[in-house]
Amino acid sequence: MKIPFSYSFRNLWTRRLTTMLTVSGMALVVFVFAAVLMLAEGLQKTLVETGSYDNVVVIRKAAVSEVQSGVDRLQASIVETRPEIATGSDGRPMVAKELVVLISLPKRGTDKPSNVVIRGIGESSMLLRSRVRLSQGRMPRRGSSEIIAGQSIAERFKGGGIGETLRFGMRDWTVVGIFDAGNTGFSSEIWGDADQLMQAFRRPVYSSVIFKLRNSSEFEEAMSRIENDPRLTLEAMRETRYYEKQSEMMAKFLRILGMTLTIIFSLGAVIGAMITMYAAVANRTGEIGTLRALGFQRRSILASFIMESLLLGFIGGFMGLSFASFLQLYTISTMNFQTFSELAFTFSLTFEIVSEAMAFSLLMGFIGGVLPAVRASRMNIVEALRAS
Repeated sequence: MKIPFSYSFRNLWTRRLTTMLTVSGMALVVFVFAAVLMLAEGLQKTLVETGSYDNVVVIRKAAVSEVQSGVDRLQASIVETRPEIATGSDGRPMVAKELVVLISLPKRGTDKPSNVVIRGIGESSMLLRSRVRLSQGRMPRRGSSEIIAGQSIAERFKGGGIGETLRFGMRDWTVVGIFDAGNTGFSSEIWGDADQLMQAFRRPVYSSVIFKLRNSSEFEEAMSRIENDPRLTLEAMRETRYYEKQSEMMAKFLRILGMTLTIIFSLGAVIGAMITMYAAVANRTGEIGTLRALGFQRRSILASFIMESLLLGFIGGFMGLSFASFLQLYTISTMNFQTFSELAFTFSLTFEIVSEAMAFSLLMGFIGGVLPAVRASRMNIVEALRAS
């Protein structure tokens, strides 16, 4: 004979106070677990979406990022002659030689400094970034000390708003436009004329060369030509892969941190679930004896109590995920360990995170309930009835 599912649910409802206390502890653990995974996922998603699959990033070999890279003018000129590069409507190749440097700017409201990416762009840079559009103002004039700022920069940093002035590279730079790059890393950058920025920062070389493939399938051929050219000391990769690599270290750190915190917190939640289930066994000794006397087998008693603990885990997991889902409404900023620049992004909840969080909450419920369930199933019928 099997004990019906409703029996387990009814017993949890009867002990509402202890059930809610145990569920709350599990919900907190699941919330922390899901929040950290959502943080890492949001970081990776923001950076990966920054790149385009048809774009190729060319940087110096062994350079981890554009900030550490250097491409001299001769090498840049060789790269822009590659036959795999697409041409625009005006017949010119869709290639941009760009400069990337870091500066420190104070945040609005706190004056706390943080690193910001300054990107020197070329004439084709906007064409290569289809997600980027000018939302306010105008583009900077070539050869001038004018810049445009990402939406995140304009909102969070002093001097980043349209019409305001920033001083760096021993010059004053006027913000003449604000661009919207959506949920990408470009929203946390400032763009200006590459040649002017190279003069201001005394940089004789570019940081990278970006170009669009005329045919996405020609990437391997383009990469081989660039990396095997004896005149070049460069490597090429798809832009999506480049930005994915920029997020790997930070995302890994967040996941390790999340797992460490979750394991520590889960010990308390498991102990709470175990105490709750042991209390349930102690309070229902006579009831267990009656069930055994009615013909219910030991494995049915075992399954019933494990079902109760799994229900505790399921409810706790559902509550924790429900609260964690609201984090998607918030935008946070942090420093990317690989680029040493600040990046704004949102929490991202995926089906994989939901599955992992629910599996973890059920595991907590199972571990917390298995020992009390074994104890209940091994009770002697006569002794159980006598105790009642």
